[in-house]
Amino acid sequence: MKKATREAYGTALAEIAKYNDRIVALDADLSKSTKSADFKKEYPDRFFNAGIAEANMIGMAAGMAASGLIPFASTFAMFAAGRAFEQIRNSVAYPKMNVKIVGSHSGITVGEDGATHQAIEDISLMRSIPNMVVINPCDATETAAAVKAAAEYNGPVYIRTGRMAVEDLHENGCSFEIGKGEVLRDGDSLAIVATGICVKMALDAAEELKEHGINARVINISTIKPLDNELILKSAKECGRIITVEEHSIIGGLGSAVSEAVCEKHPVVVRKIGVRDVFGQSGKPAELLRCYGITKENIVEEALKLSAE
Repeated sequence: MKKATREAYGTALAEIAKYNDRIVALDADLSKSTKSADFKKEYPDRFFNAGIAEANMIGMAAGMAASGLIPFASTFAMFAAGRAFEQIRNSVAYPKMNVKIVGSHSGITVGEDGATHQAIEDISLMRSIPNMVVINPCDATETAAAVKAAAEYNGPVYIRTGRMAVEDLHENGCSFEIGKGEVLRDGDSLAIVATGICVKMALDAAEELKEHGINARVINISTIKPLDNELILKSAKECGRIITVEEHSIIGGLGSAVSEAVCEKHPVVVRKIGVRDVFGQSGKPAELLRCYGITKENIVEEALKLSAE
């Protein structure tokens, strides 16, 4: 069954709060959209609406963390990573406060909201900050596991969630661990390294590539930082070629992180699929993914080109 990762976040946060009364939630007047309203419904005395004042919300969260609470601060990814960047850097990450920031409605699949609300730089911004963990789960089950892991981790965490419903690739459970990638399909012709909603595309592309005699390995990288360098380097050595896929700018995101990892230890060709240094635009999510070349078909096309070289 398809479910948006933002919905899974709201459900998971309300669930883990049953067992830890230090967990509190903050939102910037978007709780019905980010789904932190699920938490508010169960624990109204532990929920704080900062209003349309994202920088203030992050400052509040830092203060709560300093007093021993575990705050989850939610808003749209554009306003979290963008508008509140300075507060996240200086009030949360610099003193390593135990704050969890959840950026909802990320990427171009926000759809009709358009370029001003489509965060395609948030991963890049957050992974550039020292002490910050950056997580981009691929489905509802992994989102729930990531929320639990973030609550147990002592330090700043950024979790990216989305508006569009996605298929659950972990219906039988998920052994999520911060800093660890996951091989969903083995192969040795090339490695397709994907994150977030693009993981399902990668699996579908790998199935189609079988018809062309290409045995693709598919890796789910849900933790962009710290990156699972060991798994990336192993795949570089065994597969020789890598394609990265992300619903994010190719500048500073997953593709950049993977390139940085391999160029120092085992240089291989890395082809990046993602938003190519342009802004988003208003449209239906599926139409936008096609427009920006982030589809199963684009992965197959790139893999065929790479294999022919």
